[in-house]
Amino acid sequence: MSEFNRRYFLKAAAATAAAGAVAACSSTGKSANTPKALGKSVMGLTVAPMQTVRAAIIGVGQRGVGFVRHLCNIDGVELKAVCDIDSEVTARAVKLAVEEGRPAPDVYGKNDFHYRDMLARDDLDIVIIATPWRWHHPMAKDTMLAGKHAFVEVPMATTMEDLWDLVDTSEATQKNCMMMENVCYGRDELMVLNMVRQGVFGDLLHGEAAYIHELRWQMKEIDRKTGSWRTYHHTRTNGNLYPTHGLGPVAQYMNINRGDKFEYMSSMSSPALGRAAYAKREFAADHERNQLHYITGDINTSIIKTHLGRTIMVQHDTTTPRPYTRLNLIQGTNGVFAGFPNRIALEQGGSGSFHEWDYDMEKWYKKYDHPLWTRMGQEAERNGGHGGMDFLMVWRMIYCLRNGVPLDQDVYDGAAWSAVFPLSKESVADRGNSKDFPDFTRGQWQHGKPLGIVS
Repeated sequence: MSEFNRRYFLKAAAATAAAGAVAACSSTGKSANTPKALGKSVMGLTVAPMQTVRAAIIGVGQRGVGFVRHLCNIDGVELKAVCDIDSEVTARAVKLAVEEGRPAPDVYGKNDFHYRDMLARDDLDIVIIATPWRWHHPMAKDTMLAGKHAFVEVPMATTMEDLWDLVDTSEATQKNCMMMENVCYGRDELMVLNMVRQGVFGDLLHGEAAYIHELRWQMKEIDRKTGSWRTYHHTRTNGNLYPTHGLGPVAQYMNINRGDKFEYMSSMSSPALGRAAYAKREFAADHERNQLHYITGDINTSIIKTHLGRTIMVQHDTTTPRPYTRLNLIQGTNGVFAGFPNRIALEQGGSGSFHEWDYDMEKWYKKYDHPLWTRMGQEAERNGGHGGMDFLMVWRMIYCLRNGVPLDQDVYDGAAWSAVFPLSKESVADRGNSKDFPDFTRGQWQHGKPLGIVS
């Protein structure tokens, strides 16, 4: 850390270390044990408008290379540096930037902590972190302590202590720490948010969210790519390993942390059979994949209760043979939207009886497409990334920074949505008994403004 910003680091680290020590005393996060804030709330945080956003990326492998492309195709952005310990992917990132007509970014990656030398630069405003999960917390924290805004891939962190630490660091430094939940920027999710805000479904009662995505094939990624590290999480945790893709949009529909909040959650898992069976079928008997003990239940189901009494079902399954779905269901007193495939049933204002699904989405898109998608949807689809949601998310991040308006997701959202990971683990181990969510906002959820429909 010889070149790290020591003065800033030492001052902020002293404050956040004290807060983190208090947070570590409680895994349940009950209000009586909520650590005292050592900074001020960052709900609605705005920063001075940036004429040009100077960016760096840590991790430019499978996920991060997309961010290189997106940043190079957005006005008002300069990609200053990339960092990765894999020289092949940094070379690819530099080549891509040059092909997009941008200057070659500087490269870091001599060792696991070379990113800190990059953070010491004084010509960076934001850092995007797209690394394996265990690096999300330390890299996001170091980024904020270095005076930069942190944009981190999902999940924001995997333990309650680390989630609290990021909240405390964001408040102490007054820097953004946004978990980049890209699904919140999908066309369907944006349309449903617009419909909810206009009261189409009535008063909200229940939501359903999931990450059901068969990924056993990643077990064959031994030395490189996602499976080389993600496979081992199935040997360490029995719970919901990846909750935020389905949960993020539903939480936004329900104004979580902005008038409502998660109260408690119960979680149960099925037997863990699929990964071991796949390893036995696809690998030699003496292969390392057949020596692992897989404990993550093939299907995890969690039920969340909110302060206003609403319920949310959250499921995780990356093992069983079944079609992809995030469920994306929202039920209100006047009707329901459900995804995969998209369908709507309403008592008032629908196309017929609410006893039958309406699968014709074109008229709903025409009436309720989110203004953000109406404005940027074609460009988002052209630039790609999960149907355009990735590009739109990055474009919106840059837009907010350049115009001095709050981001659509803050550190409290990332913490609450990610908390399902450790809480589900605790609940499964305790026969499904409920576990309390911490109030990461420290009461500010009662005053938070619902996410608006921006034009």
